Amino acid sequence: MSLSFITFLFSFLILGFFEPEFLGSFKSLIPVLLGLVMFGMGCIIETKDLKYVFKNPKWIITGIILQYTVMPITAFLLSKFFRLSDELTLGFVILGSCPGGTASNLIAYLSKANISLSVALTICSTFLATLLTPFWIFILAKEQIDINFLSLVKTTFWITIFPLIDGLIIRRIFKERIKILIRFLPKFSELCIAIIIGIIFSLAQDLINQINLTFLLTIVFHNLCGFFIGYHVSKFLNFPDKVKRTISIEVAMQNSGLGLGLAMLHFSKLAVLPSAVFSLWHNISGLIMVHIWSKKNKFA
Repeated sequence: MSLSFITFLFSFLILGFFEPEFLGSFKSLIPVLLGLVMFGMGCIIETKDLKYVFKNPKWIITGIILQYTVMPITAFLLSKFFRLSDELTLGFVILGSCPGGTASNLIAYLSKANISLSVALTICSTFLATLLTPFWIFILAKEQIDINFLSLVKTTFWITIFPLIDGLIIRRIFKERIKILIRFLPKFSELCIAIIIGIIFSLAQDLINQINLTFLLTIVFHNLCGFFIGYHVSKFLNFPDKVKRTISIEVAMQNSGLGLGLAMLHFSKLAVLPSAVFSLWHNISGLIMVHIWSKKNKFA
């Protein structure tokens, strides 16, 4: 999490606190902003950097399997263990069912992990999200709320896959000519995510009292389970150290922006809270892991 993201985030949180009606009026822009973030990710990716990673498919397969089993199931079990309300449980299931987030690529870079693998896992999990995210939401939350599976699939596709493919195509067509634009895309993505969180905060101020110790523990344990299981399964499989770190990061750091969008578009305001709070926490925990791994490198 960069200093600029922190600045953007607190600026829009403050705006959402003092002018909730103004910022809340932009809620219809949330899917557009998410699409712009995915488009930017597509533009940044260099296909040549992915070739080496795809020569080791077991790394990608392991990361994908862990992403789409550990995180949704853990989210559901933790919610039940801490006896959260049905709506908050739904929110955690939505969050756990989302693919890896773009913030994971930054944390992988800072951790000196395998950047190409991080990007490849983010791309693959995002493509699979079109079916697997609605699938897990339907399977784990179907007894709590009436879910339109096809509507979820459609929303996930237009928010994630379509803009990502557009970005890849634009990068391939224009190549060198968009290098200046590419330099600004990470900051632009940070701005978009900060605006989304600010909008959600402005719409959900009356729900802040729902954030208690058990809610926060569910957020923290869910994230830490991703880090721990991702790392130790990779260790058991004798993957290289950089690969272990990358899979750990990718499993633990969800696309909370997509979770925000799906919860806002299809469910209740309360279901938005887990993704909103997680979007802050997983960046903090990611930086903590960067510090831990940097110490490990120093004394190795």
